[in-house]
Amino acid sequence: MERRNFLSLVGMSAVALTVAPAAVSATDWRADKPDVWHAHTVEDAIQAMYGSTTLIEEGVKLTAPDVAANGGAIPVDFATTVDAKTIAVFQDANPEAAVMVIDINEFSVPQYSIKIKMGKSGTITIVAEGKDGKLYAAKKTLEVALGGCEG
Repeated sequence: MERRNFLSLVGMSAVALTVAPAAVSATDWRADKPDVWHAHTVEDAIQAMYGSTTLIEEGVKLTAPDVAANGGAIPVDFATTVDAKTIAVFQDANPEAAVMVIDINEFSVPQYSIKIKMGKSGTITIVAEGKDGKLYAAKKTLEVALGGCEG
């Protein structure tokens, strides 16, 4: 590649990166819905987030180990085939049930891999809020051999 072509490509990339953040937005769920982050049960957290606890257990795939050797870093993979607005992660092993909420837009690839902490054995629940207003979910119960939250 010639030097001039390379420099013009770098310049155009810099302009694109400068403009892109203006088009990207995210919701501050901790500020908008603080009760979600203080809820002690998964049901209370889902109610505070979505105003309902009626879950349809389809359209969401959740993969996590059956037994986690260390609760400090449990790999959790999840995805949805639902046309969703948000996807949220909850667990019932720690004092606060909410783990995270992700905004989904038309450019999102709703397939995620994260690691979470769980102080003891429990259930992970993934909830996808469909654009149709329904809540789609998947659940997985797992054993934790060594707690990750001061356990």
